[in-house]
Amino acid sequence: MDTHIISNIILSHIHQTPQHVERCAVGIGNQVYIAQCNNEKYVIRCSQDENAYVNTIHWLTELSKLDIAVPKILFYGKYEEYNYLILNYFEGKDIGLIYPDLTKPEKKKIAKEVMEIQRKVSRLQPSHINAGWSWYNFLDEMLERADMRITRNGYFDNGKVKQLKKQISHLDTYFSSIKPIAYLDDISTKNLLIHNGQLSGIIDIDWMGAGDNLTFIAMTYVALMNMGYETDYVEYLLEERGYSDSERKAFLFYSLLFVVDFMGERGMQFGDKKIDVNEEIVNTLNQIYDCLWEKWCKEIME
Repeated sequence: MDTHIISNIILSHIHQTPQHVERCAVGIGNQVYIAQCNNEKYVIRCSQDENAYVNTIHWLTELSKLDIAVPKILFYGKYEEYNYLILNYFEGKDIGLIYPDLTKPEKKKIAKEVMEIQRKVSRLQPSHINAGWSWYNFLDEMLERADMRITRNGYFDNGKVKQLKKQISHLDTYFSSIKPIAYLDDISTKNLLIHNGQLSGIIDIDWMGAGDNLTFIAMTYVALMNMGYETDYVEYLLEERGYSDSERKAFLFYSLLFVVDFMGERGMQFGDKKIDVNEEIVNTLNQIYDCLWEKWCKEIME
């Protein structure tokens, strides 16, 4: 996408020509840019999908009412073939990018704030819930998607997915009890901005999760292990949330679920971006799965 388009979009609303426009590394489904206008920065998200930002606008509006630090929608519209949003800019980087620099007290404080945000979010009513809603649909969709992608891409053994499918029955009572409670399901090592050791904002909210918020903690756990980092932040999240014996087992299952999900993504092409894959990445994810599988087997034998 030509950055002149971004400049023209900004000019039409802010009435200034940006001194600098830079594309962000984030944004698989969208193209995301930061435009500098004098002392102000703006985030511009663009997509050729006609309905790309309908849900985004809805949820950002609802979350802002709960006093949650999400971007403000300054302007939105269409320019040529692109639908766009202009949002205010938060100082900070994804937590995964600065994780090694955070102290344990900072991680603990961030975990406390994140779980307080999730408690606020739980007051919302997810709009996509119907009478036939079941948490099993989420589990089945995740596993089917991983199976399809792993089979197609050929970098991993989809036997791991089939192995995991057979484990669902061990948690039937727990999974049957899950209600469609709203939560932010995509704040792991990304989308959670940290500035000077503190949470500064949550970004890239295009949908709302509904169900068990343990999943976002499990995704964070797998992401940190995949990056080779210690996982004390995950322990702080679990402590703030609280968990029962059944929830501890569910957390392990979800962790395995996200490992095969990560496996499925490797080598995938999303728009103009391809997810990296090489021998080291393959070995790391296989080792994480094997380690978690061993823990899972011990749990279900108790």
